[in-house]
Amino acid sequence: MDIKAIQNLAKDDMTKVNDLIYSQLQSDVALINQLGVYIVNAGGKRMRPMLTVLAAQALHQGNTNKLNDEHCTIAAIIEFIHTATLLHDDVVDESNMRRGRETANALFGNSASVLVGDFLYTRSFQMMTKLGDMRIMDILSDSTNIVAEGEVLQLMNCNDPDTTEESYMQVIYCKTAKLFEAATRLAAVVTKQDSKIEQAMADYGKYLGTAFQLVDDIMDYTADAKEMGKNVGDDLAEGKPTLPLLYTMAHGSDAQKQLIRGAIKHGNGMENLDKILSAMRQTGALVYAQKKAEIEADKAINALSVLAESDFKQALIDLAHIAANRSA
Repeated sequence: MDIKAIQNLAKDDMTKVNDLIYSQLQSDVALINQLGVYIVNAGGKRMRPMLTVLAAQALHQGNTNKLNDEHCTIAAIIEFIHTATLLHDDVVDESNMRRGRETANALFGNSASVLVGDFLYTRSFQMMTKLGDMRIMDILSDSTNIVAEGEVLQLMNCNDPDTTEESYMQVIYCKTAKLFEAATRLAAVVTKQDSKIEQAMADYGKYLGTAFQLVDDIMDYTADAKEMGKNVGDDLAEGKPTLPLLYTMAHGSDAQKQLIRGAIKHGNGMENLDKILSAMRQTGALVYAQKKAEIEADKAINALSVLAESDFKQALIDLAHIAANRSA
């Protein structure tokens, strides 16, 4: 299945999720409504909430009882948490473009973006408490905390050319893969699966999220700016030591190593972008990162062996392939 076929499969549930998102965005404060709708409308493919509904449906196959809408509520909560992180990230990174549109902070200002991000976090926790399930609250609160830790870890790694690949992978797990993991683990929780299946679904989300972020970091150097929806080389300009840079430093010439060390340390790599891209190609850094993403996607697919065959399982498999091989 391509992404459109997958979206069509999830359409009924995602309509409920989107309706819930917009209803929960409502506030007596006009700026919250305005900024919240702006950022949610730029929500891309809604990968994380779609994972929750697809996984819940895949796990529910063969069950004669109708799924209640708990999985849709969790999907909306996941999207609120993710959107809040985007609002805060764009302020921290001083970004002015995301998904081909002006960022909220560029349009509304940093203060409004941070505060509306806080609103989305707190609204998500209000929604959690209404579910009345401490297990769900435990997973989501833990995941949200780890995402925040990941953002701080990334901030600490910025402008540090001595960042290790291990530290980089830890950042990826915390800031990206952890929320993917929660999205699919919670599908198992709400469909009352045993611990083995719950862990398998958590593993699927974790490996998928890792592949997704690895490719995202590759695309910072390979994708067309218009297709990607942000500026090429943004990570380099921010001094973020992502895997393509780390691998190039480890395998490049002394001159290439010093060039990239300086770019990371001083955040001035854009003036040498062509040389850095050339060094990446010469060392095979982008190929290495791509292979690593494909390995993670394969691990995600293997985790799905616990599921019965269905269109929903196939959609999850195909999403792993898409995540590892996308160009936008």
